[in-house]
Amino acid sequence: MEIRKVGLIGLGAVGMNFGEHLLDAGADLLVIADEGRIARFREEGLYSNGKKIEFTYASPKEAQEVDLLLIATKIGGLRGAMETAAPFIGAHTLLVCLINGITSESLLAERFGGENVLYSVAQGMDAVKVGNQLTYTNSGRIVLGEKEPGPVSARVQAVADYLNSHGVTCQPVEDMVRRQWGKLMLNVGLNQACMVFEGDYSAVQKPGRARDTMLGAMREAQTLAALEGFAISEAEFEEWVAMVDGLAPEGKPSMRQDGEAHRKSEVELFADTMIRLSEKHGVPVPVNRWLYERVMEMEAAY
Repeated sequence: MEIRKVGLIGLGAVGMNFGEHLLDAGADLLVIADEGRIARFREEGLYSNGKKIEFTYASPKEAQEVDLLLIATKIGGLRGAMETAAPFIGAHTLLVCLINGITSESLLAERFGGENVLYSVAQGMDAVKVGNQLTYTNSGRIVLGEKEPGPVSARVQAVADYLNSHGVTCQPVEDMVRRQWGKLMLNVGLNQACMVFEGDYSAVQKPGRARDTMLGAMREAQTLAALEGFAISEAEFEEWVAMVDGLAPEGKPSMRQDGEAHRKSEVELFADTMIRLSEKHGVPVPVNRWLYERVMEMEAAY
């Protein structure tokens, strides 16, 4: 397949990060949003590392079919984003969702059918977005594959080739869902520990309670991943920890940014998922239970 026009919905840290690189590399990119958001974006401007980003915007009234749609909202905004983006989706539009967790692709499949849904994770970035200002040191990459394990498909390779030639590092893989479990394991530890201990990445990069909590939550996720049929090796576990240690110390994960802004976090994607799976498999997850309770307390105090 040939990819010519790309749609992007969601201009948080992830969406702005990848959108900027696509735009700078000459991609035919449309940022999809409702009219109110578009007016706000145009009025306030969007800046990445101090540089103004001039996206081309389109509302549902201006819809045109795109070949590839990147979805970079939070999970709470996914259903609304699907309806906003629906007029841009044709019979051959490939859907790539960059939302954390392991549930967003199933929601997309329920709404649009699963045949054009690819599976992905975004990882390795240390982007922080405050208001209309994005800052980052590491822009990260997209890991991409099909739902079922097996050789990289032609369409996954086509998307990866397009992204790699338009400023976004993309790694096609043969075991995508297992990779998603690895990213979930990371987020269960990193995101939640930084939020609860109210720290940036440096808080979990040094010995102490925050790092111990991160590692404990990740170990619980590793155990549950294996029980779900997606074993994460010890070497892979250490690779994820090494990635954390390589992030810019002053950076912050999304849940910490949510906490600072007094927004609802993604704790249901992380600790709550671990709790539900622990009940399914009869395995205790005391670290994730404590994290869930603490996040609930923090959010109740907003």
